[in-house]
Amino acid sequence: MSQMLLDIAPEWVPTLDNFVAGRNVELLAALRQAAAGAAEVRAVYLWGEAGSGKSHLLRAMAAQHGIYAVRAVPMAASLVAVDDVEALDDAAQIALFELYNRMREQGGLLLVSGRQAPAHLALRDDLRTRLSGGHVFALQALSEPERRAVLRQAADVRGIALSDEVMDFMLTRFSRDLGSLMELLALMDGYALQTRRAITIPLIKAMMDNT
Repeated sequence: MSQMLLDIAPEWVPTLDNFVAGRNVELLAALRQAAAGAAEVRAVYLWGEAGSGKSHLLRAMAAQHGIYAVRAVPMAASLVAVDDVEALDDAAQIALFELYNRMREQGGLLLVSGRQAPAHLALRDDLRTRLSGGHVFALQALSEPERRAVLRQAADVRGIALSDEVMDFMLTRFSRDLGSLMELLALMDGYALQTRRAITIPLIKAMMDNT
């Protein structure tokens, strides 16, 4: 029964519409234009700290238009999104370099993300040069109110009544990057459904004690 309860929880799916842009309005507009085919863009590189929203944007674009991958380079599609480029091994770096050239000549959109600007990546020189030559955007970290807005939005999708007290606890006692916060929210939701309790600070503490 508990597994059935966990399965019915709605999943929060990243989209361009539910991305809280903050100071990244220009980037979001550029991605919308690229997705609509309104801009002659062949490659976009996004960089920023963990939890800054890189994976959200890549997944959102790939869900509607192409393929999303981590630590691998898929075959060409209308859009290919490769996350965490610094994690690619030598063979995958060569494949990404070849894919970049092929999509530049034949059409398509390549999205790549990393934690550093292209010039500072520990990658092959030719690949680093290619990534530097496209559209490069540094994601700006969200402010405290913007982080809260993201959490509130994700909680509403799941049907969670997230009090300000619980949100304060999440932001002060756990990692503040959005990826970790979203994982925590999913765990809280699952545990609350399993135990048939509302999400409160005592519930979160009990969940942590049982993991």
